[in-house]
Amino acid sequence: MHLRHLLAMAVLASSPVLATAQEAVPAPVTEALNRLIPGTPPTSVRAGPAPGYFEVIYGPEVIYVSADGLYLMRGDLIDVKTQTNLTEERRLSARLKSLAEVGEDKMLVFGPKDAKHTVTVFTDIDCPYCVKLHQEVPELNRRGIKVRYLAFPRAGLNSPSYRKTVSVWCAADRNQALTDAKAGKAVPDATCDNPVADQYALGQRLGVTGTPTLILDDGQLVPGYVPAARLVQALDAADKAAGKPGG
Repeated sequence: MHLRHLLAMAVLASSPVLATAQEAVPAPVTEALNRLIPGTPPTSVRAGPAPGYFEVIYGPEVIYVSADGLYLMRGDLIDVKTQTNLTEERRLSARLKSLAEVGEDKMLVFGPKDAKHTVTVFTDIDCPYCVKLHQEVPELNRRGIKVRYLAFPRAGLNSPSYRKTVSVWCAADRNQALTDAKAGKAVPDATCDNPVADQYALGQRLGVTGTPTLILDDGQLVPGYVPAARLVQALDAADKAAGKPGG
């Protein structure tokens, strides 16, 4: 797929925001970006880790543009000395920033406030593996993992799954309504001001293509169902690698 189309898919699914450069961005860089995606400012622009290039972020997409505006690179930039994937680090932080902007008051949260780990899940009520994951949420909570749900009705807006999700959000006890819906129980139809469409758009912006999709507390995106025991093991291993207590 053409680069312009790839960027457009990420940008058009998001709300335009102002660039957050802390330094002067050369005019050729701005002009090149305006030619690529006219009328839509990037999320951020800053001097890149490679000399002569600027790092540009559009939603979850990270690209690099030469200071003269003549060249654009899309792909992972690796620090050879440290063997660090610098681009992936920026993707991780971009995902976490997007989730922080949503806020837990717009999520369905299961688990303790002082959790050891937080896993954010894009979920579909009618997805069998989402149901399987939800059945393991009590065990995850017991192991110190908080689970935060965002809506991603795979069939799209105005589908039966979308309407069920809206009814869950509009219920008096949202968490219980979600548990009931995932157990196949009927949830009374309801409508209200809700974030379901916004969360669906956010999932598209972050590269969610199916459910469940997990975003770990380091920003890593994990597509598909992961058994509770394996998820706990992976999170503990990451803690150990990072030298965190208890890892």
